[in-house]
Amino acid sequence: MIHLRKITEENFIDAFNLKLAPEQERFVSHPVRSLAQAYVYREQCQPFGIYEGDAMVGYVMVIYDYDIPEYDIWHMMIDESNQHRGYGSAALDCVLDYIETKPFGASDRVALTCNKDNAHALNLYKRKGFTESGAVYDDEIELFLMMQ
Repeated sequence: MIHLRKITEENFIDAFNLKLAPEQERFVSHPVRSLAQAYVYREQCQPFGIYEGDAMVGYVMVIYDYDIPEYDIWHMMIDESNQHRGYGSAALDCVLDYIETKPFGASDRVALTCNKDNAHALNLYKRKGFTESGAVYDDEIELFLMMQ
């Protein structure tokens, strides 16, 4: 069963060891970069390992943008050896459940960006109810979800 665990000193090396398929590396930043951002934004974000049992199979970070306000999902990835098993969909459900607890502040808006060429991820986000906002940042399309 997929679940999230906060990244700590006990598991951050596991996050560093996650890998994408070579053709996916342009779609998402590696957890090394994301954890550096998590340090900078530590008062408003939480990085997670995505776990199947005791094995880290992916990574994701939730950040709260106080200026908008909204929750943002950053750098979600599933290790190439664990893809096509439904882990991304299950992990996204876990992330949305976490955001529903409003850990950093009030907002019903969840946003993320996705490379316009990442058809698999775009389809996943749209199946989960995310809608394109119309904003484009270089090769990234912004999608958002309004939660109840």
